[in-house]
Amino acid sequence: MTDTALNEPWATPERQKVATEFGLWAFLATETLFFGGVMLFYAVARHAHPAGFIAGAREAEVLFGTINTFVLLTSSLTMAIAERATREALVPLARWMLIATCALGVAFLVVKGFEYRSDIEKHLVPGPGFKLTETGASQFWAFYWTATGMHACHMLIGLGVVGRLLLIPRDQLASRWTTAEGSALYWHLVDVVWIVLYALIYLVGR
Repeated sequence: MTDTALNEPWATPERQKVATEFGLWAFLATETLFFGGVMLFYAVARHAHPAGFIAGAREAEVLFGTINTFVLLTSSLTMAIAERATREALVPLARWMLIATCALGVAFLVVKGFEYRSDIEKHLVPGPGFKLTETGASQFWAFYWTATGMHACHMLIGLGVVGRLLLIPRDQLASRWTTAEGSALYWHLVDVVWIVLYALIYLVGR
């Protein structure tokens, strides 16, 4: 199916589709570089203080992290179904899957909120009162708060992107499948970043 929702300045739907895909992949590349810098800090700091990083990681709430991993993997499935349903003009299925994706995204943030509360109660915020004394443990938790906080912000953006699809009138949704495709790619990027963070934060030293 060709995306018939032609916008300025494109002369044909085909050129619009190519430009949209190129722009989106360029944006995703910059996001990868952004998170790559955070991962580089993790690699350097962990190499310098491996024992402290392991000590810090053992305090991470693996149950919360595992639940959120399952939630996000499921949301990737519902988003993929929504994108395919939009392409095939199965509008009711597409809308239900978009709603499910948004619900799972909200569930992720709720679980993360409970995890943050637990971390704060256990004094795992670097600074005065930080409970761990091993050298490097505070750096691990600085990475934790920075990386998961940025990821949560990206999740909020993803919810806005996916929610925007629900605002498209039903009779126009099928003609906007490239928009759905771009939204799906962004959502999957957020999920992939979380899979990497899950391994770096929750599985170290276990």
